[in-house]
Amino acid sequence: VVKEKNRMGECPVWEERESALVYVDINSQKVCRWSPLTNEVQSVSVDARVGSVALRQCGGYVIALGTRFAYLDWDTQVVTTILELEQDKPHNRFNDGKVDPKGRFFAGTMAEETAPGVRARRQGALYTLFPDHSVIKQLDQVDISNGLDWSLDHRTFFHIDSLAYAVHAFSYDVHTGKIACPRLLYHLEKEEQMPDGMCIDTEGKLWVACIDGGRVIRIDPETGKRIQTVRLPTSRITSCCFGGKDYSEMYVTSAYDGLDESTLAKEPHAGEIFKITGLGVKGIPQNFYAA
Repeated sequence: VVKEKNRMGECPVWEERESALVYVDINSQKVCRWSPLTNEVQSVSVDARVGSVALRQCGGYVIALGTRFAYLDWDTQVVTTILELEQDKPHNRFNDGKVDPKGRFFAGTMAEETAPGVRARRQGALYTLFPDHSVIKQLDQVDISNGLDWSLDHRTFFHIDSLAYAVHAFSYDVHTGKIACPRLLYHLEKEEQMPDGMCIDTEGKLWVACIDGGRVIRIDPETGKRIQTVRLPTSRITSCCFGGKDYSEMYVTSAYDGLDESTLAKEPHAGEIFKITGLGVKGIPQNFYAA
């Protein structure tokens, strides 16, 4: 549905108040907004790689870029830093993020490659930004902090560390925002490749984008089993969210960075955004950052 290609499209968020899909292109350092009504993509350039974007209660967005949290005022294109983290780790940057049921913004970090295939291990962390701008570190020694969401009863937090090739579940205290007691929920199979972004549906099942696997998979957290696979026409599938007027459509982002010329020739849709219909299940609206 979005032909404008992204180097590293990520973190799609359906914004009901704009009837639009908001997302980032990490490597182009842009926050983008696509209107299905006009088919127009607008974007705001920022001064660092931007890993995630989330809706803000009072309008505009909260973003995680470089190693800082910030606000983005869409109308003025002004970025206002909330606070900086990990200044002792020059190769780190923020990656995926999402707002919890109480309006706190969870976002994690990762080490960038310093050369092709060379990445310092366990340099990332997962943080929670509270509405009063205080921050806690939830996880340490993470490789690539990625997809995240909460169970429908708000008692479980789901998180992906991509290089673990797995989805983990944590107990989650909705009152304090703290996570604890990790357990392995699902380990990806070889052809599924690496897990990236993730979202939940109204039946409490998880949808995981498989980067280099060219698919999204549906996992039942109760059984830890994969129950559905949807293949897409390009390999670097990065994230997914539900949207549309009744949240029955799934939007899926992709990337073309990391593909060589011969693969790009075979995958003309690399970097585009796709819409999956007819899944027979809906998603839930995104939470707003409560500040």
